[in-house]
Amino acid sequence: MSIATRISALVIGVAVVMAALAIAVTASTEYQLARRQVVLSAEATVLSRPDLQVAIYNRDEPALQRVLAGFLDSSSVSLAAARDSLGEVLAHRAPEGEHTGGLPPFWSLRHELPVTDVGLQVLDEDLQPADDGWWSAFLRPDRTLHLTLPVFTAVNPVQRGLRALDFYTALSEPAAKASRRVMGYVQLDITRQALLQSTQAAVARVAYISLSVIVLSGLVVIVLSRRITRGLSQLASLAEQVATGQVQQTVQIKADREITNVAQVLNRFIGGVSEYRRANDVGQRLLSMKVEERTSQLSQREQELDKAAEEITQTRDQLRQLSYYDSLTSLPNRRLFTEQLDLLLDLNERNGQILALLFLNLDNFQRINDSLGHGAGDLALREVGRRLTSCVRQSDRVAHHADTDRTIDVSRLGGDEFTVVLNQLDSVDSAALVAQRLVDALLDPMQIEGNEVVIKPSIGIAIAPRDGSSVEALLKAAGVAMHHAKASSHETVLYYDSEMDAVAVGRLQLEADLRRAVERKQLVLHYQPQVNTTNGAVAGAEALLRWEHPEHGLVPPLDFIPIAEEIGAIAELGNWVLEEVCRQLKALDESGLKLPHMSVNVSAFEFNNAFVQRVSQVLQRYGLAGERLELGLSEAIMTNKNPATLQGLQALRALGVRLAVDDFGMGYSPLAYLGHYPLDELKINRSFIEGCDSGEEAARLLVGIIALARSLRLDMVAEGVETEAQCRFLIDQGAQVMQGYLFSRPVPEEELRQLLSPWHFVEQVQDIRG
Repeated sequence: MSIATRISALVIGVAVVMAALAIAVTASTEYQLARRQVVLSAEATVLSRPDLQVAIYNRDEPALQRVLAGFLDSSSVSLAAARDSLGEVLAHRAPEGEHTGGLPPFWSLRHELPVTDVGLQVLDEDLQPADDGWWSAFLRPDRTLHLTLPVFTAVNPVQRGLRALDFYTALSEPAAKASRRVMGYVQLDITRQALLQSTQAAVARVAYISLSVIVLSGLVVIVLSRRITRGLSQLASLAEQVATGQVQQTVQIKADREITNVAQVLNRFIGGVSEYRRANDVGQRLLSMKVEERTSQLSQREQELDKAAEEITQTRDQLRQLSYYDSLTSLPNRRLFTEQLDLLLDLNERNGQILALLFLNLDNFQRINDSLGHGAGDLALREVGRRLTSCVRQSDRVAHHADTDRTIDVSRLGGDEFTVVLNQLDSVDSAALVAQRLVDALLDPMQIEGNEVVIKPSIGIAIAPRDGSSVEALLKAAGVAMHHAKASSHETVLYYDSEMDAVAVGRLQLEADLRRAVERKQLVLHYQPQVNTTNGAVAGAEALLRWEHPEHGLVPPLDFIPIAEEIGAIAELGNWVLEEVCRQLKALDESGLKLPHMSVNVSAFEFNNAFVQRVSQVLQRYGLAGERLELGLSEAIMTNKNPATLQGLQALRALGVRLAVDDFGMGYSPLAYLGHYPLDELKINRSFIEGCDSGEEAARLLVGIIALARSLRLDMVAEGVETEAQCRFLIDQGAQVMQGYLFSRPVPEEELRQLLSPWHFVEQVQDIRG
């Protein structure tokens, strides 16, 4: 190939590449602009339609259909749908003649986006996010671009009885523009084929211009290069002939003066080159063969050495990672934490600086492993490590970390235990600021395998050198403070205090005593009757566990049940309670005293397949019908989306066992589970009963709970009824079955027998009803 041809090919090739880049950039830019225009248009439509808020609030499908029709004016929109704040589809609409098909799940459209953000996702066949750029649209135009727009409102969307006027009035208020309350979502499916078509005109213009430039530049380059390189081509041909020994005599070249001068120099060497070449040709060939052989050997050995060095480096890095970092979270492990903290303590002691150690434990983390599986637990631990690291990196204003390659600001000691080291603190109180930031970060719900999980931490803080000058002493102090925070009902973060040591020793003894409480026959049951206020009959009774400790006396369940769950003894206690309740029911039947059913509370830590089998076995052993036993299930059980939970509840329902929600409304659980699981009864917690007869807000809340139970056709038991005024209020609202100190405190089995006489509560109920 000649030099002119090469130059021409190079220039034309560069022009072609630049044209291709220009076309690609233009197409991508136009595609992004078209997509942005659709999004902005959709956002403007949502903001301009306040009636959309009213339609979503009222779940008015015809009104939603009318609103959604406005979104279909764009040719690129193939489907419009309205969803509520939980993602449930309220209405959807497609252009006439087109089939809507199935709507993708809401979680796949949002993928952990904040509820107030606009979502723009392209999903693959596995409902996972895919690339939404122009190149992806060009390769896979059949994939739909899913746009989800939050519908904001200036009113409280959970308030009942709102009218359309309330929404329009709220829009005129000054604070309306700052509202971040999400009423629901508008989902638009955008056809990427239509977006690509909208870019064709701009791309065609750039392509035509580029093609013209390529043709013009090619012609110019060909003409100029041939003119410039004509003499060079002749000179190159002469040089090649001289190098091969073909030219033995001088030659003449007609070209520019510079090229002619070069030709004259070559002519002077032509005579001697040929002879020299012949003399050295044989030796040169032999030398070339030796050099090539040696070069090949050296190159092979160099590759082998590079490979060996790379393997050694990788092995060394892997050994270091395994030795000093946790394999699950990639955080520093106990070994690296201990080594580096020891160095930091020495430096702080020398410089007189303050260091804080935060010992963090996740409350009831075992519940995630038991309900969702250990795989979900591992994902939760990774997310906890990520959030802790993110928070600590923002704490420079209160602490400075040592300048080292192995930072231990956040470490995982094992299980669900983490530590945070705050070095060079400006004050002792600054540690609490960081600790509260960690608590707030972890309380934010996280999505684990499609389940919303809230993790509550307990944090103990130890200060060096005040609470200890060694790693062991500091860890012990922080651990003691953490256990006190875990045992506290209102404190999440606690500083270590020397008085805690005595309490910690007492707790260890209490744990040891609790492990042997069943063996030593120290557990007893007390029973609180549930009275039907329509006729005064005892509708049932709740069995409440008590621990008769030889030193501390009668210990209520609030003091030892959390300890039993923490140390893994709750299953043994639950088996004993189930056995004893069925034995007492059988004994009452044999005595001629009929108790319709007995209620037993079940911890989330003991609810599994083994528990369901245990219930079946105990009922069969004592010959009791399933409806004689009622299980009070915590909301932690009911909100578990593990299919095994639903299977277990259905198996219990097949046995005839009554299922009740205990302490309804006290957790952070959504109400969707009430319709998802087979339930018989709601137990209204005493906190909703207090003040219902005097406080308007408490009364409205209680009335709402009663109405909810009625609409779901669930029985109700009002717990903690202590005054006649509370009882009358509940009767007026339609609640019938109540339990509380107004009728009886929890009593032993002997006193319960006296309360089961047919007319025991009749006179009291008649006096209350007037």
